[in-house]
Amino acid sequence: MTSGGSDRWLIYGANGYTGQLVAREAIRRGLRPRLAGRRREAVESVGRALDLPWQAVTLDDASDLDRALADVDVVLHCAGPFADTAVQMVEACLRTRTHYLDVTGELEVFASVARRDGVARERNVMLMPGVGFDVVPSDSLAVHVARRCPGAAHLELAFRGLGDVSRGTATTMMVNLGRGGAILRGGRVQAVPAAWRTLDVDFGRGPVRCVSIPWGDVFTAHVSTGIPDIEVYMAAPRALRRALALSRLLAPALRWGPVRSWLRSAAQRRPPGPSDARRAEGSTHLWARATTPDGRTAVARLHGPDGYTATAHCALWIVEAVLRGEHPRGFQTPARAYGPDVALEACDYTREDLEP
Repeated sequence: MTSGGSDRWLIYGANGYTGQLVAREAIRRGLRPRLAGRRREAVESVGRALDLPWQAVTLDDASDLDRALADVDVVLHCAGPFADTAVQMVEACLRTRTHYLDVTGELEVFASVARRDGVARERNVMLMPGVGFDVVPSDSLAVHVARRCPGAAHLELAFRGLGDVSRGTATTMMVNLGRGGAILRGGRVQAVPAAWRTLDVDFGRGPVRCVSIPWGDVFTAHVSTGIPDIEVYMAAPRALRRALALSRLLAPALRWGPVRSWLRSAAQRRPPGPSDARRAEGSTHLWARATTPDGRTAVARLHGPDGYTATAHCALWIVEAVLRGEHPRGFQTPARAYGPDVALEACDYTREDLEP
């Protein structure tokens, strides 16, 4: 397979909120992606509105999916929850020797895709989940502080997102309720209770209480930095922290099929996502601290646009890099493949180093 022109790539899930956002930004950049999705009427509507080629393709039909990818260099997979959809698309990309990107933040998806590293290397394919807000800026910051703190054994990452969430994000959050938390210890993912620990983080305007979450960086930051102990935190008001703690007691009920279906349905009744005006008002702030066993530290922050804007810009920067032929083989993380400045180059992020 050879990397080619601006039209030799495909957005799957193009009728979703993020897929449409990416498609519109791609057109603004002079790119002509192909669009695909599961529901014919929805993807046709988007394709006609944007004057882009489209097709309806289900993930369950391997031969149909292979035909859709036959002359495509890279897929940007935007159809979540990715725990339900990533495996089928990854396997299709491996069969057709197509580079795979997605915008997931789901921890289990990163681990699952990483297990296909050997096959991807054999077939000269890059597999890079998490090319959006999770994990491009946080991965960039993790590698940056790790390089400033040689020998670091402990990494803490935290983020604060000021803005609304999309229907797809809400759906993923709902279906994952009751699954608890996760951290990395000794290079291995370890289950912990939901809201396992809190941490006060200064994102630039004074300390904010954050709560531990099982974000994808628990896995990817280790791949990028080699640091064996990692925790990820999210700024959360008291009501949310209490709700997450309560979910420990309700976990059996939250994992029950009818309850999960009801939660998914409730999330899907939300609006598709924030308007352009609301996104313009939003912002994201990230913080990272690397620590060595003898107590040396490196601390830094990133500041940038709202998460959905960041996702579109970061994903398209990486798509364009792949189309130029910049695609190391196998399972990759953004900062391992493209360096710790990838978030600054891909999006309007600014970085500041702090005194320990």
